[in-house]
Parts: sequence; structure tokens; C-alpha cells
Amino acid sequence: MKKYELTIKGKKFDVEVKDFGGATAKVAVNGNEYDVDITYKGGEPVAFTPATPRPAAPKAAAAAPVAAAPAAAPAGDVSGNNVVAPMPGLIMKVLVKVGDTVSVGQKVMTMEAMKMENDINAGSAGTVKAVLVKEGDNVKEHQPLVTIG
Repeated sequence: MKKYELTIKGKKFDVEVKDFGGATAKVAVNGNEYDVDITYKGGEPVAFTPATPRPAAPKAAAAAPVAAAPAAAPAGDVSGNNVVAPMPGLIMKVLVKVGDTVSVGQKVMTMEAMKMENDINAGSAGTVKAVLVKEGDNVKEHQPLVTIG
């Protein structure tokens, strides 16, 4: 869980990212929980859209997750059929092996970068042809991690 205090137009919001994966996240804004959809552009999260707010929230509170997007975990850039590291970091967990079938947005590994755990997700569906890193490896930005065919 990651917690943020956001100020939007002078009003403070306590935002907690409870779960982040693929194309969805669970966030709490001032104690109100939301399931949000994530819209990606070039591998970087650019917007959160409230999906089904549990209690109704004021319009400004619903906008708070949009401001949180840059601090959220990156999904992993995709170049061709390679899932690549979105930034330098440490591979903590590899969740796929050669021969596994993956779908778009499926979490394939977890990496630590900037003192945060980040989910790395498949950008295309297919079969894992190669896993190019192992747990404990340090990786560079844009380094290929997994090949999907």
C-alpha cells in the first residue's frame, strides 16, 4: 500500500493505493474506496477513471486519483514482443516461465525501483519465449525482461 497526500486547488486529499495491477487499481480517497480503470499511453499510466465508487464522493475527490497517476507503479513498456523495464531497478519476483501463456496486462514480474514495488505487465498476449532476467538482477531502463511470441 502506498499513501499520498495530494493538494488540488488548495484542498488536501489523503490517497491510498491499495492494489495496482494491469489495467485496474483499488484506491481510497479520504477513506472512500474506488475501483479505477487505468488508461495507458506508451507504457506510462496517464489517467485513472473512477469505475464504481462505493460511496458517492464530491467531484474534486474523484479527480484526486488522476493526480496520483505519475506516482503509481508503471506497467512496463513494450517494444515489439519484448516486455522491457520502464526504469532502472531490482527484479524481486519473476512470475512466468518459458512456455507460459500470458494475456495483455497480466503481471509477469515485480521490480523495486525508487523504493517502491512495481508490477511489470505483459503488453501483448502470447506464449513466453524467453525470460531474460532472474530474481535479484539489477536492470537498466528499457532493458528487455521477457519475450512474448
